[in-house]
Amino acid sequence: MTIFVTGSSRGIGAAIVDSLGAAGVPVLGHGTRSGIAADFADPDAPARAWAEALDQAGGAIDVLVNNAGIFEANPLDGDDAAWSEGWARTMQVNLTASAELCRRAVLHWQERGVGGRIVNVASRAAYRGDSPAHWHYAASKAGMVAMTKTIARGYASAGILAFAVCPGFTMTGMADDYLASRGGDKLLADIPLGRVASPEEVATTVRFLTLEAPPSMTGAVIDVNGASYVR
Repeated sequence: MTIFVTGSSRGIGAAIVDSLGAAGVPVLGHGTRSGIAADFADPDAPARAWAEALDQAGGAIDVLVNNAGIFEANPLDGDDAAWSEGWARTMQVNLTASAELCRRAVLHWQERGVGGRIVNVASRAAYRGDSPAHWHYAASKAGMVAMTKTIARGYASAGILAFAVCPGFTMTGMADDYLASRGGDKLLADIPLGRVASPEEVATTVRFLTLEAPPSMTGAVIDVNGASYVR
């Protein structure tokens, strides 16, 4: 088995690679500047990254974990062109690149006549929404969830399974900056658990979905948010 994990150079992605590595599973990592290097803001980058991962894996990838993403503010009252560019950039990196990789993974498994697994790391924002400066982020993550469910329904009969994970705030560098900008303790008061999740907690969930989750769970969306949003 070989697993391809995007956005693996830090935070949740690095924790996913460590968790899978500890389980003895071969993992190929992607980053903007490390591992299989590709900047997903470039529309051609996902295809190149998949081709390189496939080559390094000897022609067979069994699991795709889409974790790469950006969280960039895009104020509503900004310049029109800048707002549109910010929306398009976030959609490209968070949603379209993930869709490109999911498509290639499904085609790969169909061609081989085998099953496979996709785990998409989305966000609590897919259901709860986000700040007024992050419409695009919430929309991109909601798109990931809808895409995951569509893949699960469309290809389960071929053994192609799809799952999504929706973390709330997670103690990565990105989350640290956001927590500080939002007042820290006040934001934490909205999380019944009293703290944000650790990258390792999200990684444990991803590892379960990639290695252990029963096939009947396909289409499931798992929340990891300290009960800050329950469905």
